[in-house]
Amino acid sequence: MSVDPSARYAGSISTPRPAAVDARAVFGQAMGLVSFTLGFFALGAYLGRNLTGGAGLVAFIVAFALLFGLNIAVRRSQQLATGMLFAAGLVLGIAVGPVLADYASADPSALWQAGGATGLFVGALGSYGYATRRDFSGWARGLFFALLALLAVGLVLLFVNIPGRNVIWSVLGLGLFGAYSIFDFNRLRRAGIESAVPIAASIFLDVVNVFLFFLSLFGGGGGGRR
Repeated sequence: MSVDPSARYAGSISTPRPAAVDARAVFGQAMGLVSFTLGFFALGAYLGRNLTGGAGLVAFIVAFALLFGLNIAVRRSQQLATGMLFAAGLVLGIAVGPVLADYASADPSALWQAGGATGLFVGALGSYGYATRRDFSGWARGLFFALLALLAVGLVLLFVNIPGRNVIWSVLGLGLFGAYSIFDFNRLRRAGIESAVPIAASIFLDVVNVFLFFLSLFGGGGGGRR
């Protein structure tokens, strides 16, 4: 199950940071936003745990609209864009709440395992992306087409019964969003303070997708129906 919309690409090219801006300030603001958004996501997952399928689809659409919109809103108001980011986290949590509730009922340990693995995975790859002096901005186009390919593979796997398809899907997804984690943290290294909100949105989506793919692996795909 992938919840990464193409909304991220509206803000995928960050403005170069002026030399006077403290890199630590930009990093701190972006990661603070990610943390708060994940908190809203967790709250939304709790609120939406009993949601029906149709309402979940509406919640997905609303969340993606908010993520698209914040890339436009940030040019006018950082406060508005931040509010839209938090709202997107809440609504996206509501959308995936029933999936997480299914996993929690079937195997609660899968949630904790997926959460721990996500922290280590994104932390390690994100640290590399941020620490290296290499510029990975050239990855943007390739990652976008890789995302389209992953979605196409997921569509095929819906209709073709391949042994181990859950593992194949999850491993491919982890590879893609692992690369996105490197890419987005590398963008953060070079970003100005005005780009903190869009990049925080991208990192938030990386974390959520990695978590869901790990959850699918650890839970055997039992809770996530793509």
